[in-house]
Amino acid sequence: MFDPVLVTGFLALFVAVGGIFLAVNLVVGWLVRPRMPNTEKLEVYECGEPTIGSSFVQFDLRFYVVALLFIIFDVEVALFFPWATVFGKATQLADPVVSSVEADGVTLTPAVAGVYRELGVANPAVPAIAPPKQFRFAAEATAVAESSGEVRQLESEWAVAESGRMLARTAVIDMAIFYAVLLIGFAYVWYRGDLDWVRAVANQRASGLTNAGRSS
Repeated sequence: MFDPVLVTGFLALFVAVGGIFLAVNLVVGWLVRPRMPNTEKLEVYECGEPTIGSSFVQFDLRFYVVALLFIIFDVEVALFFPWATVFGKATQLADPVVSSVEADGVTLTPAVAGVYRELGVANPAVPAIAPPKQFRFAAEATAVAESSGEVRQLESEWAVAESGRMLARTAVIDMAIFYAVLLIGFAYVWYRGDLDWVRAVANQRASGLTNAGRSS
């Protein structure tokens, strides 16, 4: 696990460097920019459309619907980034090409141990996942030197890869559920007609009058 004090120090250093960089640019711009005030530049708006008429303009409410949809889906897309990070590290663990265990069959390699720490495991170790019997027989048959150490290394590497595959499957299922809930809400709003650019208000009023006539 990362030291909270160290992480806080990095964050404070990042904020300080960003603030200093911004302040230096503002000061340099204030010192070197030309100063040529005139009547046009001293007006309320230096650029853009001229200020004609009232500033209180009522926008069409349909634009608010589009803006809200953009904000909602923009936030949802931002939630994909931490999931993608976990999924990527899980696929790294499941990669059979990566050497994950040392020759003793017990100690993880520094790279794989670092991946586990990035996933939040404080003390990384070989997962306690027993391989199936067919894998054990295959490992014993393909071992160059028929020693218990080499077979144990193969079994430990299989356990690490299996833990990565399990985590990747869990991540895919989790994201599928999340995306399904999002699409269900989107489909419901679409079914209600809230996404229509021009809503048939007259039809709604007519149906309301018809229902009122039936009830009376």
